[in-house]
Amino acid sequence: MAAAYAVTPWEVSFLDPLRQHRNALIILNQPFSFPLLDRVWHASRWHACADGGANRLHDLLKALDGKDKRHLYTPDLIEGDLDSIRDDVRAYYASQGVRIVRDDDQDSTDLMKCIGALVDDEKAERHVEQNTIVLLGGLTGRLDQTVHTLSLVHKLRKSRKRTFVITDDNVAWLLDSGEHRIHVDHTLFGPTCGLLPVGIDATLLTTTGLRWNLKDCLSSFDGMVSTSNHLLPEEPVVTVNTSKPIWWTMELRPLVPVQLGARKDGPQADQGIEELV
Repeated sequence: MAAAYAVTPWEVSFLDPLRQHRNALIILNQPFSFPLLDRVWHASRWHACADGGANRLHDLLKALDGKDKRHLYTPDLIEGDLDSIRDDVRAYYASQGVRIVRDDDQDSTDLMKCIGALVDDEKAERHVEQNTIVLLGGLTGRLDQTVHTLSLVHKLRKSRKRTFVITDDNVAWLLDSGEHRIHVDHTLFGPTCGLLPVGIDATLLTTTGLRWNLKDCLSSFDGMVSTSNHLLPEEPVVTVNTSKPIWWTMELRPLVPVQLGARKDGPQADQGIEELV
């Protein structure tokens, strides 16, 4: 009997800190807002800063609404060649017992080093499923760094089940060849979305659930690229069938504060409730 045709389900659950997750958050050296940080932080069980990402975390929290909230968001790891982290930031996190690792390998980026550390930690746990990787940043700022993010996630599809990239404007991830069902929370995402043929020559696309659906359309940089498409509020699911890997992206709506009093994330979250409400 032939194997059943596999459909890959997707849901952006890491913006809901009230749910249980196996997410690993890696903070890159790009700006982000506190509402976004707060959601992805509390929805993750492992937290790392890629070198200068520690500066971003530190500076955002040092005087947030007139309060120092750095102690409520202490990363597990800061790793990279450490040419970007400031001395005062390094000294502060060292005083908090954060593991700070200098790796001078110039054949790998700070992001790659953090992912390597995550893999090592997962191996040390033994017989535990992979974490979903959430990259905070990586799609803004310098173009060469953005292309590196796209390239690395494209290659990671061979070894990691799920890797997401999020900024205050977008969430994006790679859909490998095959059929996908994307569950859309319209309170968080929309109206725009896109399918971007990055890193491939061309792909055949068929979609449902979009304002402008595609039917066996050839998509490539030399031809059609589906940008500025729209999610339909009445459609909770978007389906994408692609013959080659393709990037899916959705616009992120402005985030509102979550109900912190309902959190059940342990002692650190309880401290955060006292400080933040």
